[in-house]
Amino acid sequence: MNSRHQYVELNDGRFIPGLGFGTYKPPEVPNSKTTEATKIAIEAGYRHIDCAYAYQVEEEVGLAVRSKIADGTVKREDIFCTSKLWCTFHRPELVQSSLERSLKKLHFDYVDLYLIHYPFSMKPGEELFPKDENGKTIYDHVDLCAVWEAMEKCKDAGLAKSIGVSNFNRRQLEMILNKPGLKYKPVCNQVECHVYHNQRKLLDFCKSKNIVLVAYGALGTQRDKQWVDQSSPVLLDDPVLGALAKKHKRSPALIALRYQLQRGVVVLAQSLKENEIKENIQV
Repeated sequence: MNSRHQYVELNDGRFIPGLGFGTYKPPEVPNSKTTEATKIAIEAGYRHIDCAYAYQVEEEVGLAVRSKIADGTVKREDIFCTSKLWCTFHRPELVQSSLERSLKKLHFDYVDLYLIHYPFSMKPGEELFPKDENGKTIYDHVDLCAVWEAMEKCKDAGLAKSIGVSNFNRRQLEMILNKPGLKYKPVCNQVECHVYHNQRKLLDFCKSKNIVLVAYGALGTQRDKQWVDQSSPVLLDDPVLGALAKKHKRSPALIALRYQLQRGVVVLAQSLKENEIKENIQV
């Protein structure tokens, strides 16, 4: 294990690096930027790479990892790679083939962690966001417990070393945990979590069930105009973070990341800028 990292034990006995590199990017940014950034991240010491089918950069992430394996920087087993099952593949018969599709893009034999990306289902097909003629999302009705059973089969097949969920609330987690014949508990729940939205109750619940909370948006979200009021405060400009940063001679971003690690939360840091990528790992 890379001594630079704080590792967190999962409930299946495996370990996840406490700091991960997030690969979600705004659609207007070219995919090639993801390859460059992921290579820089691995060179800087990141060993946990978080991606997803829906981010549409799995090929670029795989290319970056393989190039760092080829040049001797890392071995495949040094990298902890996460991908996620998208909502249009929730029907149990589609789950494994969706994971296989991701593996083909990554050029990997397995992912270290496979997550159900969201706890709702959409109409199966190639469209990421299927919509009707009025522009409304077309949902599908799939039992989350049946999706979880298909995830368990992916683990049994060796295609995913660990399995978990993302964006689940307590009730949805309990539905899986209380499922008759549950074979594997989710190892983690990846959710938006930052200083302004610290998920305290959900974190307490997850800890009580030995489920790791993984934080995305830890430095504030992308502030997408669809979801975020543009007049709301910018997290990294927060005066308290700024004062702490000054006191400890660190950046506000490092304070925000450190806050999560000290709570036992696995935290994802996301940036396409070399200086920020290298700075964030100093946490």
